[in-house]
Amino acid sequence: MQPKFIRETRCFKVSRVFPTDVNNHNTLFGGKLMAYIDDIASISVSKLCRAAAVTASTDSVDFLQPIRPSDSVSLESFITHTGTSSMEVFVKVIREDMRTGDRTIAATAFLTFVALDDHNRPIPVPGVIPETDEERKLFETAEYRTQLRKHRREESKKFADYLLTKYPWE
Repeated sequence: MQPKFIRETRCFKVSRVFPTDVNNHNTLFGGKLMAYIDDIASISVSKLCRAAAVTASTDSVDFLQPIRPSDSVSLESFITHTGTSSMEVFVKVIREDMRTGDRTIAATAFLTFVALDDHNRPIPVPGVIPETDEERKLFETAEYRTQLRKHRREESKKFADYLLTKYPWE
């Protein structure tokens, strides 16, 4: 399986922030932004593996700056690293003040997807080749994030053993 250049997985989405998109703080709903993030990440994944894939984890979503109705929100996603069947996706969120043109990083996110065959079994995915400084930095630091992700997943499994599944009225 031939590796692909990271640029081949790059996707962009730009949206205006409307009054119905904001919360009581007059900033973009976090859940709305998270839906945008998962959506664009899934398109980058499809560009790489050209197969069905599922979100295995949203490793982090860091909200760095508020996004207001006077802003547009731009998302950029691309695959930063792959395992055998897993793909790490980075999503950069940029807010742009539509009056001044000022652009800042509003959020960043890392997600992991797994490619699946027609029987919902994991399948191999191509590797990725970084070219830009940004891509190389994310590629080079991916193994560290992978180890953190594995540790967190093991801890989550242990924690789940202590959680109750009964309804309160049972």
